Amino acid sequence: MAEIVIRNLRKEFGDFTAVRESSFTIADGEFFMLLGPSGCGKTTTLRMIAGLELPTGGEIFLDGEEISQRPPSQRDIAFVFQMFALYPHMNVRRNISYPLISQGMKRRDVRAKVAEVAGILGIEDILNKPVGGLSGGDRQRVALGRAIVRDPKAFMMDEPLGALDAEFREHMSEELRALHDRMGATTVYVTHDQLEAMQMGDKIVVMNNAVVEQFGTPQDIYDKPATLFVADFIGSPSMNFLHFDGHIEAGQSNATIGNTPFAVPQQLESSNGKLVLGVRPEHITLSDEASLRAQVLAVEYLGTTQIVLLQCEYGDLKARVDSALTVSVGDQVGISFKADTITLFNSDSGKAIRSVLNDLALNNSGISSSTDNDSSGNGDHHHG
Repeated sequence: MAEIVIRNLRKEFGDFTAVRESSFTIADGEFFMLLGPSGCGKTTTLRMIAGLELPTGGEIFLDGEEISQRPPSQRDIAFVFQMFALYPHMNVRRNISYPLISQGMKRRDVRAKVAEVAGILGIEDILNKPVGGLSGGDRQRVALGRAIVRDPKAFMMDEPLGALDAEFREHMSEELRALHDRMGATTVYVTHDQLEAMQMGDKIVVMNNAVVEQFGTPQDIYDKPATLFVADFIGSPSMNFLHFDGHIEAGQSNATIGNTPFAVPQQLESSNGKLVLGVRPEHITLSDEASLRAQVLAVEYLGTTQIVLLQCEYGDLKARVDSALTVSVGDQVGISFKADTITLFNSDSGKAIRSVLNDLALNNSGISSSTDNDSSGNGDHHHG
């Protein structure tokens, strides 16, 4: 298996830019997620790594070799598609063995390798069945088997569970992660499902409008979002935003919303004008003593917790609180949050303001500081 390094990768289709100057590294043996909404450039990025699309600019290194202009056959990469792409006239055994037969491997070795892969995937009992009558889950296992059997340097997976129903999709995602852990394979996985990415990935690249918004571990991306887009896209419910005018000096660890002072992480850069305070629902505390006031608009009971929809002067919020807390629609409540749970954003650039808490995450995110010019590109997006 191998490390994959992406440097300033770019893809243009005529006047349209599908991927804009992307740079990140996929470590050897990592389960790596390309995450973002439809049309953000994640599938185009995956196809460039696999060789199915040639980049307009930039470099792709696989195991230390530059491969950006090589055909797929010279990259030693296996691709698993969303719609399986099996050969309908062949049975399961022949579908899995086809890549090995194409390479001229001896029949005895092919049989042994297919038996080994079938054992890994638990499909020994369907090897002689036609693929047409198989369930979606079994067809996905066969598609995985055909990729695994070659022992490639890396696996590319384009929403491989997208065609499965929700319950079985969750089961297969657990199977897929366990399979990855057994094999130690370098895997690049495209998804638009942030829950899937957070559960399965070692590292995540979040893309939007052809640009890498953030690159990091699931925890860093959740706790220390680099942009307003990432903060809003990750989490269910997503991060809350309070909009206010303010001035924060570098080194400062307090700010004011209206007339209400509150503690913030110590800032590493100054910021003027329209600011946004971001806080996750589970980090909001309801307290009669808090000076920032809000009205309860709705309460959603979820068993051990409840989601409380709040309205205050600076925006609507959702708080996730213990279900034992008595809250009623129309109540006036105080809201507070701890400094280490807050992210401040520059409203104009959409980027997080650097603080002592998020500095390392932002430096590793692959994006520039909030005070730099915004390079997120245009809002058009047609290619996935």
